[in-house]
Amino acid sequence: MGGEMGIEKRLGKVPNSAGVYLFFGEDKKVLYIGKASNLRKRVSSYFRKGYHPPRIKALISQIKDLDYIPAASSAEALIYEAGLIKEKKPKYNVELKDDKSYPFLKLTVNETFPRLFITRVKKDDGAVYYGPYTSTKLLRKALSVINDIFLLRSCRNLPKKACLKAQIKQCVAPCSGSITEGEYKKVVDEIELFLKGRKTDLLNKLSEDMRDASKMAEYEKAITLRDKIEALSAMWKGRKPPSPLDKEISHLRDVLGIAVMPARIEAFDISDIHGKEAVGSMVSFFSGKPQKDEYRRFKIKNISGIDDYGMIREVMRRRYTRLLKEREWLPDLILIDGGKGHLNVAKDELRRIEGMAKIPVISIAKHKEYIYTEGNTGPLILQRRSPALKLIMRIRDEAHRFAISYHKYLRGKQLLRSLLDGIEGVGEKRKKILINHFGCVEHIKKADGDQLRSVKGIDDKTAKKILRYFSAPPAKNG
Repeated sequence: MGGEMGIEKRLGKVPNSAGVYLFFGEDKKVLYIGKASNLRKRVSSYFRKGYHPPRIKALISQIKDLDYIPAASSAEALIYEAGLIKEKKPKYNVELKDDKSYPFLKLTVNETFPRLFITRVKKDDGAVYYGPYTSTKLLRKALSVINDIFLLRSCRNLPKKACLKAQIKQCVAPCSGSITEGEYKKVVDEIELFLKGRKTDLLNKLSEDMRDASKMAEYEKAITLRDKIEALSAMWKGRKPPSPLDKEISHLRDVLGIAVMPARIEAFDISDIHGKEAVGSMVSFFSGKPQKDEYRRFKIKNISGIDDYGMIREVMRRRYTRLLKEREWLPDLILIDGGKGHLNVAKDELRRIEGMAKIPVISIAKHKEYIYTEGNTGPLILQRRSPALKLIMRIRDEAHRFAISYHKYLRGKQLLRSLLDGIEGVGEKRKKILINHFGCVEHIKKADGDQLRSVKGIDDKTAKKILRYFSAPPAKNG
């Protein structure tokens, strides 16, 4: 198959989570769109050897590239799949007929205050229909999520007074006059973006509306928008949003003066000893807790010597260009271990990356634990018992620990390799085999001939050379 190596490389990046996958043919033409509860497992199945029906074999023979859209659940993936099929009209997707076999989502834009509900009958009545969808069960789950976040009315006719759902904040309640027709239309627009799978556009819109509300001192509206952003963020990450009682995160938002609750924080640290084996680390915290599966390490590639600023630029660029390319969720706050200069270069590099300029960045200087923020020449000095400072210090310390551990790992790996460098006939491949088998050089030293020969790739001749090497007296200096 053409582009097979490219496909194999792409498969390695497909996550073990729910989502939608797209197969492309020549000229990036979409051939097929599908959904899965486990993207990697499903997509890989197409490229395993074995029997495939003729139609699937024909599809596989034309695949030149693939892409995917992560989703929080199979229900959300169902929504995106139907929208993309309708938009792209792929050659190999079975066309679903508009009959009673499959359900639709109906958005009654022909009403003053539209509703969203499931129907099996598609009419020419001015409403907007999404689908058809292949699973009523998943569609009901998706609709429940949409209702929980966007709070559209569900009543067939507007009541004369607010119902129970309005009283318990499960509806925006146009019946009570608490929302204008124009504001309600904005909520409908948000739902349409959600149903089309346009996550970035939706979050950008919500964030912009929230900033506008804050500037106009419409604080209740800003809080509602913030809560909506947090709910969507948590859903797309498959986690619960942070509790409003989480005092550290709430306090941090207040002292920094940022609009969005910093539920997701990414922190960076640079570690180098006299410019050697320079490394960067990134730790991720969500709702004040470490998310170790999302930690990342960076071996500095493009900067030599002692240049912390240059290293920060490299790490920022590598982290966020990749995150944007893979359409992963962006942090609410970025934390840099360093002073004002470190903050400035990090922010300057982020401004060069489209989509990153608006994310707030702070730094924390060692010793006095001063906090530096954008737009302020002096530091923000917080009391030692401040919940916000405790949170920042905890995250900074974890980033530093993670960087040091990686630095020690690389140094130790280098040392292990160098101790084996003098053995004739033992190259990089055999060094790796020996270390993987015995665990450390000390165990290799103590091994006898039979133990060495039992290692795959180590023959009798090589085993004797290893034994002679470690039995020889150390060379004298001078």
